[in-house]
Amino acid sequence: MNYAYMALVRTPFCWGLLWLVFGALPAVSTAGEQRLELSLNGKWRLSNSNRSLVLPAEVPGCVHTALQRQQYIQDPYFRFNDLLYQWITHDNWTYMTTFTVSPMRVKQKVLLIFDGVDTVASISLNGIVLGKTDNMFRRYDFSVRELLNDGENVLEVSFLSPVLYASEQRARSSYTVPPECPPDVQKGECHVNFIRKEQSSFSWDWGPSFPTMGLWKGVRLEAFDILQLIQLSCLPLYNHSWSQWRLQVELLVDAVQTFSSKIELSVSELNSKQTSQMKFLQGKFNYSFTVNISQNREVKLWWPSGHGDQPFYLLTVRGFLGKFLVLHKESKVFFRTVELVQEPVVGSPGLSFYFRINSRPVFLKGSNWIPAHSFQDRVTPASLRNLLQSAVDANMNALRVWGGGVYEQDLFYDICDELGIMVWQDFMFACAMYPTEDDFIQTVREEVAQQVQRLKSHPSIIIWSANNENEAALATNWFNIPASLQPTYIKDYVTLYVNNIRQIVQEEDPSRPFLVSSPTNGAESEQEGWVAANPYDPHYGDVHFYSYVLDCWDWKTFPRTRFASEYGFQSWPSFSTLQPVSVQEDWSYSSDFASHRQHHEDGNQQMLQQAALHFILPNSTDPLKRFTDTLYITQVMQAECVKTQTEFYRRSRSEIIEGKGHTMGALYWQLNDIWQAPSWSSIEFGGKWKMLHYFAQNFFTTILPVGFEDDGTLFIYAVSDLNHDLKLRAVVTVYSWSDLDSVCTLTSNLLLVSASSAVAIFKQSVAALLAGCGHCTHLTCLLTFHLQDEDGVQHGPTNHHFLCSPKDAQGIRRPNITAKVQEDESGFMVTLHSAAVAPFVWLDVGNIPGRFSSNGFLMVTRNTTISFDAWRPTTVGKLSGSLTVTTLMDIYRSET
Repeated sequence: MNYAYMALVRTPFCWGLLWLVFGALPAVSTAGEQRLELSLNGKWRLSNSNRSLVLPAEVPGCVHTALQRQQYIQDPYFRFNDLLYQWITHDNWTYMTTFTVSPMRVKQKVLLIFDGVDTVASISLNGIVLGKTDNMFRRYDFSVRELLNDGENVLEVSFLSPVLYASEQRARSSYTVPPECPPDVQKGECHVNFIRKEQSSFSWDWGPSFPTMGLWKGVRLEAFDILQLIQLSCLPLYNHSWSQWRLQVELLVDAVQTFSSKIELSVSELNSKQTSQMKFLQGKFNYSFTVNISQNREVKLWWPSGHGDQPFYLLTVRGFLGKFLVLHKESKVFFRTVELVQEPVVGSPGLSFYFRINSRPVFLKGSNWIPAHSFQDRVTPASLRNLLQSAVDANMNALRVWGGGVYEQDLFYDICDELGIMVWQDFMFACAMYPTEDDFIQTVREEVAQQVQRLKSHPSIIIWSANNENEAALATNWFNIPASLQPTYIKDYVTLYVNNIRQIVQEEDPSRPFLVSSPTNGAESEQEGWVAANPYDPHYGDVHFYSYVLDCWDWKTFPRTRFASEYGFQSWPSFSTLQPVSVQEDWSYSSDFASHRQHHEDGNQQMLQQAALHFILPNSTDPLKRFTDTLYITQVMQAECVKTQTEFYRRSRSEIIEGKGHTMGALYWQLNDIWQAPSWSSIEFGGKWKMLHYFAQNFFTTILPVGFEDDGTLFIYAVSDLNHDLKLRAVVTVYSWSDLDSVCTLTSNLLLVSASSAVAIFKQSVAALLAGCGHCTHLTCLLTFHLQDEDGVQHGPTNHHFLCSPKDAQGIRRPNITAKVQEDESGFMVTLHSAAVAPFVWLDVGNIPGRFSSNGFLMVTRNTTISFDAWRPTTVGKLSGSLTVTTLMDIYRSET
């Protein structure tokens, strides 16, 4: 192995003599010279339990990717390989490497550091066992100076099967900790709640079962004479009484000996500096400092996307031993405040539930994030940035990092900081009860402390939440726990989430709100002993809501909640996404592959049932076309359903109706996919936008017109996230399904739309509206509408409202759209020509990566031009050859 040393080597004087005689440490002149680092990433050897397999393996990495890279297995995502490769995770595996470290042994302390071990392993160096690991989410370090050889050193990490370990832990439990196993449809493994590992790796209703093993993060040696800085974190805290910012800076330090040091902390751009003497004690301790920010300088605040910029400053930390610099670190600092406001609401029982950022109420618009791959070493910086940029490009300002996955890598939060994406951060507990034995609690406590210390400097994180849906699981008895045993599980719940996780978080981070669960009644749940009688009460907290049977076009089926943190509908990904992991016999909605890939009970049927409420289902006699048309109609259904529900939440922000309303967040389930399969996502595995994501680009815009019917009356609301008032009017255009020329146009009076509000701006009987538009009926006509100011300038997108289900529309016909691809200095353009009104116009260029400026749209003009942003170099010829254009009427045989 070729290892690079990260600092110069200087032979120190005799440590003991210096300490005794001079009371000083080795004479190093720079912080770098007292410390050496040796990366152990790269090529290791991997073997299974009986050594029938021995192969090279990359670190960071996991067993599955190593086997695939050496061609022992195919792509694990191909067809039914998730079942065929179960043997991998039922075996035990050992990683081994050798290295030399002669320069390091002259240092006073040498640590072997594992940033991530997945999961249950024994670690040995030169035949000596250093310790064991049992938590994927912890950093482990071992002092190894006395165990290192001058020549070759042998490091082994021996992994136990996580499936067998979880089963053994369950067997040791004195009582059941449900659920025992996932539903059969998920084809998963049992007892995942007994192991501190990515919970969804044992399967979920949107993902496969790949219980990974491996060194999923970096491994290194760090040697030092004086100290090692393990973690630097800083919290900006604002004193409203004094109108002053201060930085709470924390240094987690491992010191070789007790010594005194001068510490300088400075934010030079803000003319703020703090110098203090600090006694560092031998061993690992946390040290806290305060930097008062000068009131003579304006502090630029970090804002969520759409509300302002995301500026940062540099904090410089320097530590001196006498005149020698022994510590030097720089870190970005962002200034912002966050409050979760839960207070009485006029005209409504219960409490509000909304976030104030920098004293400004902000409506959270976004989605839920799941792990981007079953194998975390396959999540590249480019794919991470693409997904997060896609969220912002769809006008999202928030993502919820869901509690059944992983605490994301540093780059994820760095990008969120940069792009202004607010993060609702769950701790990694989901849809289960959990053990509370001492060893389990202890490893969780260390996990939580480490993760909060690592992440709390990020302004993007605005809230911690201890678990996903576990309060609801208890309160509504998902697991059929007998009433006599309920107190045991409630006690365990409070022990884990309140007495341990909450206690650690509040000690570590006074700057953010904390929730014990999601969904929850928040402050009301606390009053009820942390488990509310009804955690789905729309008068409190946040709500998760799913209904696949009720008509999703009927807004009255949705809860008028304070905050919607989960809701959604499934769809299938594009054929180009499925094709690489399937074969021709799989390309049918009734195939074994289609059934195998669906991990939600009755999910494939539910999609068709929901689609059939408003659309004729595809009926082509060509099997492949019928399959691709069915994929298309599921995406149309999903996009319209989530659009209707999100628009309902956005227009409910300023209203209280029957005691409910003031909705201040809409986070649909889910943003991304973990593999190529049907799911609730708006972005397919690989980054391709579904129709839903294109719709989100519109329904999450800063200014949005929302139309709906109520008892025969058409309402149009103007929804504004602006921080200033605006005068707007609604412009409604009526079209016949049979003609591209509009039938008539109606314009409302100008009305004041206050900052951050939703206002009814147009109201008219549908019957009267149609009567005034020639021969229009519910079945023959449709509406488009937009908002404009007094100068006639349009604000926000043009929206549509169907007066009937498209399956009942009269006069609708095939539009025979033609397309021409061109390129100029600004990029690629697709010019479309249509002979008729065309709903859900879908442009697809197969496996050419990129996105269109608009897609899935209603075309009511003869010509329109759409741009294409190619994510990799391509040509007009390749785009033209790959481009297909599908509209609703194209998925039916001509006699339909």
